[in-house]
Amino acid sequence: MPTSSTARPTFPPTVWPARGRHVGSAAEDTVRRTLRRLKDGHVLDDFQELPEDPAEGGAPGVRIFEARWKAGGAVTVRARLTLSPGSAGGQDWTLLAEAEEAWDLAWPSPATMFWPEDPDVTWDRDIATGLRLRGINTLPDDDKAVRRLIKEAGRGAWNIHVVVHEAMTPDHRGRVPLAERLPASLRHRVVEHRAAPQQLRVVNWALEDFGVQVPRGGAVILPGTPAPAGYEAQDFSVRSVFLDGTEPVDLIAAVTAYAELPRPLVDGAEEALRALREEWRLLTLEEELARARKLVAMYAEALEAMTQSRDLYREAAERASEALAAYRESAGQAPAGPPPSETPAPSPLRGLTRTRERSRRAARRVPVS
Repeated sequence: MPTSSTARPTFPPTVWPARGRHVGSAAEDTVRRTLRRLKDGHVLDDFQELPEDPAEGGAPGVRIFEARWKAGGAVTVRARLTLSPGSAGGQDWTLLAEAEEAWDLAWPSPATMFWPEDPDVTWDRDIATGLRLRGINTLPDDDKAVRRLIKEAGRGAWNIHVVVHEAMTPDHRGRVPLAERLPASLRHRVVEHRAAPQQLRVVNWALEDFGVQVPRGGAVILPGTPAPAGYEAQDFSVRSVFLDGTEPVDLIAAVTAYAELPRPLVDGAEEALRALREEWRLLTLEEELARARKLVAMYAEALEAMTQSRDLYREAAERASEALAAYRESAGQAPAGPPPSETPAPSPLRGLTRTRERSRRAARRVPVS
């Protein structure tokens, strides 16, 4: 069964998260050109590339881009894209966007603010599996390779993995990627796996580890690791997906419902969210003034606290000096005691010896009858 981790913090409802890999070259140049084009077209309010600063402990080869725009006409969105060298070549990217209110899946995908939608630009690879986010990924023919791929997909948590079984080989009408039919904000967060008609048994054999099964001619959404709270396999299994060009309404609804679950913060997400909120530098003039006022108020409070501490220390020192002076004065006015006697005190043993001597002398005087 899928492992659920309700103890983990979840992504806030205002946040849109995604992660992927750019397998081509010059990823930074691609991002820069896209940001410049969208700002010139007034799609973005502004953007900036943060300078590399080794003094701040930045990792070598890491590039950070920030962008700000309006979603839904009036809702400000701030997004931060981090590029880093990939373990399997290319460059890995992590993108978090946060809006001023709960995220609406109908809003444009933040990925399109940094990456071009040109299908020939290979930025849309899932890190867990290496598969495309914007296309159809046919499962391999080898059974062991299928099991290995499903295992990697089931353990992925940044993106949503959907397995679709083809009841019969579809024509061109059934080869439309699911991503093209999803709400705009989901098109770059979903990996679509297609199983051929004869692969149903091996796929379900591979899915047993995650406690889910794909119906014949249907689809299932993998829970991910850890699974979101509220995930129930029957709620995210679709019995029939007609690959005849009609819109897969049930599958779209299931994917959308899954995306709206409170998803746990996966590895690397908490740090990315903290950086987005605490290290944000693309400020408007009003935000810069507000930050300056906040800093002035903070410094004023610190100065006031230091002043109060200094005054308390000075008052305590004065009281201690007064108490010491009073003690010295009272010690000088106290009456002197009697002088010590020069005659040593009699010893108790000496007194006992004298008593015994007197008793002996008295006994010798007594007459014997």
